[in-house]
Amino acid sequence: MKRCSGIFALIILTLLFAAAVCRAAPRPVYYLAAVGSVNPGLAEFILAGINEAEKQQAEALVVQLDTPGGLDSSMRQIVQAISNARVPVIVFVSPSGARAASAGVFITQAAHVAAMAPGTNIGAAHPVSIGMGGKMDQTTERKVLNDFVAYGRALAEEHGRNPDWMEKAIRQSVSIPASEALKLKVVDLRADNLDDLLAKLNGRRVLVRGKPQVLQTAGAPLKEIPETLHYRILEHIADPNIAFILMMIGLAGIYFELAHPGVVLPGVIGATCLLLALFAFQALPVNYIGVLLILLAFVFFILEFKVSSYGMLSLAGVAALLLGAIMLFREKGGGGMGVSWGLLLPMVFTVSLFFIAVAGIVFRSHRGRVVSGAEGLVGERGVAVTSLAPEGRVFVHGENWQAVSHEPIAPQEPVEVLAVRDLKLRVRRVTQKS
Repeated sequence: MKRCSGIFALIILTLLFAAAVCRAAPRPVYYLAAVGSVNPGLAEFILAGINEAEKQQAEALVVQLDTPGGLDSSMRQIVQAISNARVPVIVFVSPSGARAASAGVFITQAAHVAAMAPGTNIGAAHPVSIGMGGKMDQTTERKVLNDFVAYGRALAEEHGRNPDWMEKAIRQSVSIPASEALKLKVVDLRADNLDDLLAKLNGRRVLVRGKPQVLQTAGAPLKEIPETLHYRILEHIADPNIAFILMMIGLAGIYFELAHPGVVLPGVIGATCLLLALFAFQALPVNYIGVLLILLAFVFFILEFKVSSYGMLSLAGVAALLLGAIMLFREKGGGGMGVSWGLLLPMVFTVSLFFIAVAGIVFRSHRGRVVSGAEGLVGERGVAVTSLAPEGRVFVHGENWQAVSHEPIAPQEPVEVLAVRDLKLRVRRVTQKS
């Protein structure tokens, strides 16, 4: 009994020691580098990082931010994900020389802790439309501006930062360096690097979904969330202008392959670009009426070399292509969403000219004289191999043929093919005058 009691006590002590070690070992801090414009690709990458940190029960997630700004829709998606995260999200504007401009200001203000490295800056958050023409009327601009101000002030106030400066950054596009941002309480910390940041975060109290949490980051292991190829591709092509270019190249390549079967290369390039465009569309707010209009234009251009419409189908195709490009993306908020006029008009003109030119070449080739096969023998000249009275053999186009003539023809006399019926030629004698 004494031996059993000793073993039981040893087990209890081992378990208590293991529990104490587990409590003492700090949980890892995950981090990711959010570099470049705020677009659907970057938003998806940050959201995936938050999900991974939650799944691994991380102590916190650090987002190293360096952005010139970007799309309003993607920015709001990131802000919402940070606000609803189950782990503390620290936005760290770094390394030195980085910036959090425009949409990046809102992302920084949404963080549970906002930090900046020396030599960085934040600001210039005035909304700019990148939609058609890049301009808004005064009423729309005032509504958008007031909406952004209210949104920015709410984020700053929620985390105890400076809402008045946030309003100035939106209305007046002011921008300040890291040292001034700390003085004005625009951010919470200034750190040289990730290690310095973790040291300064240790023991800091934050509210995560309304519940207080004390960060234990001293000595915490750092684990990077790498940017996969999927997110890299999406970041580069998830731009309305690039997605539109890819779609136009894709349709042009497939159109050329249909008009000239067997060339292969244009079809391969076209299919690849079209798939990349569809990959981008699944992340962008696409208006499918615009997509259908562009596809309708594609159908009109194909019908142009099948039907004699005297250019009417081509004109309808150009109109459908232009309208489809304008309606391709839905505009959301002040960020705008669409293909810029500077790209749209030259692209529509170039692609339409290409479609019409290819259709014209195909149409002319269909109306031209047949130069191959049995029908291609009509009009060809040769010589009689045997006498034709009325049937015999002739030598035409390098081959001997059965032939018939309504007039007698002697051997070695020149003949001309009038018609081909059941692989038998109908010929006539060729006089020197003809």
